[in-house]
Amino acid sequence: MHSQGFPPVADKNARLLILGSLPGQESLRQQQYYAHPRNAFWKVMGAVLGVPSSLPYLQRCQGLKNAGVALWDVCASAHRPGSMDGAIQPDSVIPNDIADFLAQHAQIQLVCFNGATAATLFRKHIHPHVNIATCQLPSTSPAHAGMSLAQKIEKWRVIQQAVR
Repeated sequence: MHSQGFPPVADKNARLLILGSLPGQESLRQQQYYAHPRNAFWKVMGAVLGVPSSLPYLQRCQGLKNAGVALWDVCASAHRPGSMDGAIQPDSVIPNDIADFLAQHAQIQLVCFNGATAATLFRKHIHPHVNIATCQLPSTSPAHAGMSLAQKIEKWRVIQQAVR
C-alpha cells in the first residue's frame, strides 16, 4: 500500500522540529498524526510540554505550535504494507522537502526523531542537504515495547530545553 503523509504542523515561531517516519494506517484513516490509541506520542507531549492528550486533535496541534514545536514526517510518501516502520520499502521513499522547511523556519535549531527509522531515513535522504543538530528519541509507537511510558517521557524531556 502506498501511503501519503500529512502537511507539517508548524507556525513561524517553531524552535524545534519533531520528525516521524510516515503516518500509520490508523493515522491515515483519521487524518491525524499519532492517532493510534496505543501510540504514546500525545501522552508524552502532555507530560513534557503540558499539551493534554485529552484535548481535541486540532487543539493538541495548536498546543505544540504554542510550545514552539513543529511536527512532520521524513517521508512525503512511501510504499508500506501495514503500519510497521520496518515494512517501509526503501526504494519507494519520497522524502518531504525538509531542507526548504528548515530554511523557511530559521529559528529551528534542533531536529528530534521519533524513533530509529525516522533518524535513518533522515540521514539517507535529508542530512546531505542540511546542517542542523539532531537528536534520536525512543519511538512512541506501541511496537517499541522495550521501554515503559515513564522511561520514554524521561528521554523526551530533552525537548523542554530546546523550546525554552
